[in-house]
Amino acid sequence: MLHISDLHFGRTRADLLDPLVETINRLAPDMVAFSGDLTQRARERQFAQAADFIARLEPPVLTVPGNHDTPIDNPWLRFVKPFHRYRHMISPELEPEFTDEEVALLGVNTVNRFAWQSGKISQRTIRRVCDAFAGAPNGRTHLAMMHHPLEHDPGTEKRLMRGARAAVACLGRCGADVVLSGHLHNAAVAPLTAAPGVLLVQAGTGLSSRLREETNNFNLLHIEPERIKVERYGAEHRPRFEIIQTARFAKAKGVWREV
Repeated sequence: MLHISDLHFGRTRADLLDPLVETINRLAPDMVAFSGDLTQRARERQFAQAADFIARLEPPVLTVPGNHDTPIDNPWLRFVKPFHRYRHMISPELEPEFTDEEVALLGVNTVNRFAWQSGKISQRTIRRVCDAFAGAPNGRTHLAMMHHPLEHDPGTEKRLMRGARAAVACLGRCGADVVLSGHLHNAAVAPLTAAPGVLLVQAGTGLSSRLREETNNFNLLHIEPERIKVERYGAEHRPRFEIIQTARFAKAKGVWREV
């Protein structure tokens, strides 16, 4: 499974567009999972660019919206029809689901139209995720994908989304194995502090020119029962994506540990 986030069409590096498409198609993952912010300002032209990008990808694609995928410069539209353009041009489904013999992947919409940046996750959403994992066939790795992360590193300037702490506690009890997220433009892989049975896989930005002290990147997850290898691909000194970091984790007695 390939995990990518924060493409931000409308503010992208043009020199990375073709290399990113070519790399994804060459890797041929079973699924490409986008954790939001396909656009910079949710404008129709930007959604059209994002849709064209997705159409060029050969693997199946699953997306959730990010806060930038709702109009920041049109408050009326953001409050009344925040996902109109996203639904029309990207996907009518805001919380898609995918299940095969190895994984159960659930999309979670964490966009908060009333607090544009910080996001939220409700108790109803948490129950939906837990119920879905409880009903999934045995032997699958359970993944939830959302734009806003459930945990921030110390010193992160952005506000943690509303409901994150409650979500961590519940997901840690109901069978979640992995959470995929973006938003911060910083990549990271580590068990959640308050729920070490849940592995947080954070992607940076795949294409945006707005970097935060790291290169454009995405994650390639190799998933086996209770084992995950995360390869981070980055474009460091030239417009070409290559493996820049690898992390391996194993789950024993309900806790993820790096191996």
